[in-house]
Amino acid sequence: MSIKQKLSRLTYGITAAAVISGGLASSDVLAAEKVRWQVPLAFPSHLIGLTTPVKHLSENLKAISGGDIQLRYYEPGELVPPFEIMDAVGSGKYPAGYTWVGYDQGTIPALPLYSGAPFNMEPPAYLAWYYEGDGRELLEEIYAERNIHPMLCSIIGPEGAGWFAEPIKGVEDYDGLKIRFAGIGGKVLEKLGASVTMVPGGEIYQALERKTIDATEFSQPAIDKMLGLDQIIKNYIMPGWHQTLTTSHLLVNKDTWEDLEPESRALIEMGCEAATLKGFAQSEWAQPTALRDYEKEGVTAQTLPEPVLRELQKVTNEVLDEIAAKDPMFKRVLTSQRNFMEHHSIWHSKGYLPRTFYQYD
Repeated sequence: MSIKQKLSRLTYGITAAAVISGGLASSDVLAAEKVRWQVPLAFPSHLIGLTTPVKHLSENLKAISGGDIQLRYYEPGELVPPFEIMDAVGSGKYPAGYTWVGYDQGTIPALPLYSGAPFNMEPPAYLAWYYEGDGRELLEEIYAERNIHPMLCSIIGPEGAGWFAEPIKGVEDYDGLKIRFAGIGGKVLEKLGASVTMVPGGEIYQALERKTIDATEFSQPAIDKMLGLDQIIKNYIMPGWHQTLTTSHLLVNKDTWEDLEPESRALIEMGCEAATLKGFAQSEWAQPTALRDYEKEGVTAQTLPEPVLRELQKVTNEVLDEIAAKDPMFKRVLTSQRNFMEHHSIWHSKGYLPRTFYQYD
């Protein structure tokens, strides 16, 4: 065999080996990991903007990953009770859960500042604080101790301030009421003399029907209508001073999260960001229709007088300061939010038209 022939065979062999190894490397890159998560929900999956984003998330992740990333969600109680999702995820019993993090305020006092707090930011400002300010970093620090990686995965606007047998004319009208009220707003009403209890969303109708509670809040008009609250009480109080926004989060077991490839983590993060936008759009679309339907059905939507709102704000600040004095992380988050609200206020007050230019007639 000539030297020329030997070199030709050697060149062919090297080329073939390069093609084969290159093909294997490409296959490794393209062969994405398989993610199969069971995801318990805190609320039923059909609630507009509150839990419907999880459907958007799961469908998009499955499509964009070619079926490699699949999140199967389960209705409240099918896997774990709504109030136990955080512990189930942190312990690794389930890889992820989709929940309203305010349910865990008894364990982590700062969480209601993330799930929806009284007289707080509206959604656009909150998103700026969360993504561009300290919000996300502080929340990840909070949950790191629980072995959880949190992701904002839904945001909607203000709730209604609740369903009451009689109109609220002054803060003294809260005194003596047995009421279902969530988050820090519940502590404000306790300070005003109400007896506050926390009832899961799916049990509120029965609690009102059996008169174990006199009044309740849950969510926005369209969601409250899904629960049938207007069938029992016809007096609806607005605006949602106690929750100027409501969020839902995808909580992922931290070990599970860190075991994922960077590409998978990026897809899930982007999926939650897209789901947050989608849920907000769904929610804003649904609320005016719900309110107009309420009018046709004889439900009175009362707007709280400004003096009542100012008094509620005063008591709210007292409650916030009391909690901050006891919990350092609560104080850090609250201070960050207050500082950003003060900074943002010049834009909030001057940049947008007054609400009277966008007026209901």
